[in-house]
Amino acid sequence: MEPLIPGESTGALEDDVVALIADSNHLAGRIHPILRDTIGDLVRSMNCYYSNLIEGHDTHPRDIDRALANDFSSEPKQRALQREALAHIHVQQLIDTGQDPDAWPASAAYASWLHRAFCSRLPPEMLFVTNSTTGQALPVIPGQWRQHDVVVGRHLPPDHADVPRFMARFDAAYQSPTLNTFRKIQAVGAVHHRFLWIHPFLDGNGRVARLMSHALFKRLGIGMSLWSVARGLARDENRYKALLAQADAPREGDRDGRGALTQRGLIEFCKFFLEQSVDQIRFMSGLLEPTTLLTRIEIHIEEEIRARRLLRGSFAILREAVIAGEVERARIPSLTGYEERGARNVTAALVGRGMLTATSHRAPLRLAFPADIAARWFPNLYPTNAGSR
Repeated sequence: MEPLIPGESTGALEDDVVALIADSNHLAGRIHPILRDTIGDLVRSMNCYYSNLIEGHDTHPRDIDRALANDFSSEPKQRALQREALAHIHVQQLIDTGQDPDAWPASAAYASWLHRAFCSRLPPEMLFVTNSTTGQALPVIPGQWRQHDVVVGRHLPPDHADVPRFMARFDAAYQSPTLNTFRKIQAVGAVHHRFLWIHPFLDGNGRVARLMSHALFKRLGIGMSLWSVARGLARDENRYKALLAQADAPREGDRDGRGALTQRGLIEFCKFFLEQSVDQIRFMSGLLEPTTLLTRIEIHIEEEIRARRLLRGSFAILREAVIAGEVERARIPSLTGYEERGARNVTAALVGRGMLTATSHRAPLRLAFPADIAARWFPNLYPTNAGSR
């Protein structure tokens, strides 16, 4: 599977890395840290939606919200997809909050942890694949390398007996101390591709690869809970999969690197991966620009007030939550202009619509983003036909 690192002459990737670093730093300072955590919950739901969509598992954002509230569908297939979404969100939350292993994300040990943490939360009916030749149901063991040979489209991954050897080479290449941070950022796409090329697990490799990329960006000081490359990959899914396949190709002559596989194809995939990452950071940065975010919220709240679903004074509370990260309950009367009882009514309506939440009836109030609210406050976060693919 050589080469594993984009070649030394990778000027085509340098501008993307510089942009990625600059835009990431800009996004990090865009909003209040408390609000950042709340938006992180929304982005994790979005990430699992898009990552699973790439695998052909289309779960409506509202169904993901219901699962997070422990409200599962009575329909078995839909319930299984909801549990799959929760598994993905759980693992990414561990990554985002620093509760993942100390192992370097681009490693066999970390990959095994990701697969085990994700698959151990799946329903039993999702933990098998069917052998296309024999029709035999093969069990997917969480965290365990595959014990069978597989075919992935036109790609023939290594024999199952060789997976440990290939993963050992994967470790040696991507944990190398000779790679500086700049080169490691350039190589995130290569890590993503070569992991999928090995296809070490019987199933779940795509989800693991995307979670690994998220964790790797975070360790490199670029990734955070506010953005996800999965949205970019899913929105350009055909090119994503075409470039993955292109990077599987053998070397094309003496000017195409020195390994068995194409260096040119690997660099092109890495460039696509970095470009999608930059695009997603800029997309989220635009959505989170405070003035325009508050304008979108205000327009929506005015509509809700005219429809008599909310009370006057609602926007003042939400504005405070955006600017300060949370709202102390004692401040609500002065913010809304109501006496205490009237202020409680305003707050109760916002909580009832899912726009505000709190850990207790006395705790400060923070913004919340159920799917229907997110669609208004964060346009284009999900496709307009989400759940009907």
